[in-house]
Amino acid sequence: MARTLSKRAGGSLAPWLGVALIVILCDQLTKIAIAKVFAYGEGRVIAPFFNLVLVYNRGAAFSFLAAAGGWQRWAFTALGIVAALVICYLLKRHAAQRLFCTALSLILGGALGNVIDRLAYGHVIDFLDFHVRAWHWPAFNLADSAITIGAALLVFDELRRVRGSR
Repeated sequence: MARTLSKRAGGSLAPWLGVALIVILCDQLTKIAIAKVFAYGEGRVIAPFFNLVLVYNRGAAFSFLAAAGGWQRWAFTALGIVAALVICYLLKRHAAQRLFCTALSLILGGALGNVIDRLAYGHVIDFLDFHVRAWHWPAFNLADSAITIGAALLVFDELRRVRGSR
């Protein structure tokens, strides 16, 4: 009986780490391709609302703390690693909750994709530039997209869970 309960309470990390690994691979491959094809600051118009442009982000989301003295590289790296460890714990503990774990896996892959950049280059490579006329959304990358989608899925999962408990 105890064995059944413990097996149900925790599950395999493998499928969720697989999702995170796919995110990391796609993120890193796109960043490598953009860095090889573009010079820093160079961009190409893809659609009336979308450009590819190579930029570096030394800060966090929306270049938060980008102009700080360099300490932010290590602070955001440490934050990403701590987040990854917490997420792995949650994935192990809630492995049977598919939507929750999918969301966490996307966030994990995105966080580690950006940690890899910070460790390898000292900055995060961004290249997706959406805009409406002269107003540009801050450039971002696939890791950021995975984190955003994962966060949205977490909100959706929680709303679904709250609605189901009524």
